[in-house]
Amino acid sequence: MRPIRVRIGVLGLALVAGLAAPTAATAAPEAASAAPAPTVEERRLDGEVPREILRRSGFAAVAPAFARGLGRADSYRQARAVVAREGDALWRRAVDRVQGRGPARGDLSRDDDRPLYWARLGMTRELRAWESGFGLSERQRAALLTELERTSRGQTDLRLPRGGHGKGVKRVLLTGFDPFTLDRDVRISNPSGAVALALDGTVIDTPDGPARVETAVFPVRWADFAEGTVERALRPYLPRVDLFTTVSQGRVGRFDVERTNGAWRGGFPDNDNVARTETVPVADPASQPQWTTTTLPYAAITAADTGRFPVYDNTSVTEIPAGGDEPVVRPDGPTPGSTAREGGGGNYLSNEIAYRATLLRDRLGLHGTLPGGHVHTPVLQFGAGNTDPAAGAVTDPEFVRNRLDIVAQTRAVVGVAVSAAGTDRD
Repeated sequence: MRPIRVRIGVLGLALVAGLAAPTAATAAPEAASAAPAPTVEERRLDGEVPREILRRSGFAAVAPAFARGLGRADSYRQARAVVAREGDALWRRAVDRVQGRGPARGDLSRDDDRPLYWARLGMTRELRAWESGFGLSERQRAALLTELERTSRGQTDLRLPRGGHGKGVKRVLLTGFDPFTLDRDVRISNPSGAVALALDGTVIDTPDGPARVETAVFPVRWADFAEGTVERALRPYLPRVDLFTTVSQGRVGRFDVERTNGAWRGGFPDNDNVARTETVPVADPASQPQWTTTTLPYAAITAADTGRFPVYDNTSVTEIPAGGDEPVVRPDGPTPGSTAREGGGGNYLSNEIAYRATLLRDRLGLHGTLPGGHVHTPVLQFGAGNTDPAAGAVTDPEFVRNRLDIVAQTRAVVGVAVSAAGTDRD
């Protein structure tokens, strides 16, 4: 997810350490609020492509069933139980479909991440439009939407093995992203989301022992990041894992391990067509660094044969040098006292999740002990004859092969990282 200097019109996957979660709804009576209008993201559901993806994956009935469940709730407590149950069920269903458990319920390839994305939006639209019989306040609806986002993204389903560092099964935390740039091509899939679904709960055998991977996905929306969604999801788990990596789609034909992350939002529109150009908003900005760095074993990762795509140690950034006022590209990383304008992963939400996650690592005092950082996958491309968003098919054999290859190579990259990190600790 890297909207800068990327060719062919396809764009490429963070720290408010201490930002509080939005205030939960209380039992105090409040005036009922009118149902808000659908978001920009939700309105895209009316197009033929989302409907086809839902139909061909067997996920078309998810939102209507959710609406019926909400309709039976006669209290906020019951509604919250419905939301938590159905959000978690959607995540588990998506993971099971990708990992081959249960019927496919459609002819769309099982490795596809898009059914989860569009089905979730169907659920959020139903929840946003729901008019309860008991009088739902604006704050209560917002809390229900937050619960649905968290449960349907796997953020409440991170089941790490027991044990301490270096003992038994290694614990890996990996994050992916929703599809994005949908106004450019609504058919788009995000390989990082596919990676998250394919690897969730799986075990990778490495020379340093088995590694259990737990995953979650995040929205492509500036506001969610400013509200601390990354920190709330990751904070309880970073002290308990042996390695973490945020993952997103990046450049054409290559993987990148991003060496440096920058504290700058470059203004590219998100999935709600909102743009932000500003310093990454975090708690305690007075102590906020302009740059954070990876602690992934990048030398071992780039040296290993992990798959068909080359893997690079990307050290480039764009900075405003100390005492200067114009951005300068630095191929070898930032200079002392400079101000960030692009990390190695750009200045979109992929850079931001990397910045927030590594800043959280550092503020938790784990910089020297916890390997973590960001990996950019190749851009997921359709076949050569299927490049017209208006007339093209939602899938093709090359598109599926590319996604499967990216998923398999990301898995191999994680395996190398776990093994190399274990060797370094020894």
